[in-house]
Amino acid sequence: QVQPVESGGGLVQAGGSLRLSCTASGGTFDNYTMAWFRRAPGKERDFVAAIRRTGGSTYYADSVKGRATISRDNVKNTVYLQMNSLKPEDTAVYYCAAAPDYRTISYVASYDYWGQGTQVTVSS
Repeated sequence: QVQPVESGGGLVQAGGSLRLSCTASGGTFDNYTMAWFRRAPGKERDFVAAIRRTGGSTYYADSVKGRATISRDNVKNTVYLQMNSLKPEDTAVYYCAAAPDYRTISYVASYDYWGQGTQVTVSS
């Protein structure tokens, strides 16, 4: 019932930073777990980070721990992904997703609603 829309992707140099945004319209935003996934060329769509309804619980893939921070603003119906110390292997299309009820947070199949994706390219 919610429609996520991503923004903030672009081209950055290795070691740089980027903040992605996802605004979700429709539904009741604070009822949803929100997450970021990414798909690199020739790879599967993999989990990056997730945040529960009130923001009290966050989860990160090992590949981005210490470099990424997920947060949400339930007034603005927006979730953010701040990424620092970017590496060329972070290059991917990044997707925002929403799950209406409790499900396993790192599984693609747990999420019912997906955005179109935003491209992040990290140059060396």
